[in-house]
Amino acid sequence: MLGMGDWKPSMSPEEFKNRTKAYGLRIVRLFEALPRREVSQLLGRQLLRAGTSVGANYRAACRAKSRADFVSKMGTVEEECDETLYWIDLLVESGQIRQSRVAGLIKEGDELLALVVASINTARSRSQSASPDPQPAMSPPQSATPNPQPAMARPQSATPNPQSAIRAPQSAIRNPQSAIE
Repeated sequence: MLGMGDWKPSMSPEEFKNRTKAYGLRIVRLFEALPRREVSQLLGRQLLRAGTSVGANYRAACRAKSRADFVSKMGTVEEECDETLYWIDLLVESGQIRQSRVAGLIKEGDELLALVVASINTARSRSQSASPDPQPAMSPPQSATPNPQPAMARPQSATPNPQSAIRAPQSAIRNPQSAIE
């Protein structure tokens, strides 16, 4: 195991839990502010589900039983965060809400996504090193109590898709002077 002196995270797991929870709460407030039109509510429910699951799935990743389990669970966090950004984009582009209203959420979503992808890449690169299963990025210390049941990891391909961690830069198409929510 790596000691805290060997590796210094830029954000502790607890700080990241709080940040993803705050993001979910902002998504809830956005959903509540959407127009009551059918399209707004349909897209909003999808946004609500994806946006609130970012923090929930990160909490699950913090309880990972192994590095492979952590990478798998963080992959789910990545997917949900990216999906959240997709639903926000659809709400804006369909005219359901002004882009200026969600600029802060988009920025935060992009930042969270970048942190998650970096954490996954760090955990993957460390699993290829010679050291025996040190803690992955943004993961709290593992519990000292053994779990009698094996961890169930999501199946992954033998060669990870490098495109899955790439998101086109959104700053070029988004208004940088919009209000922060």
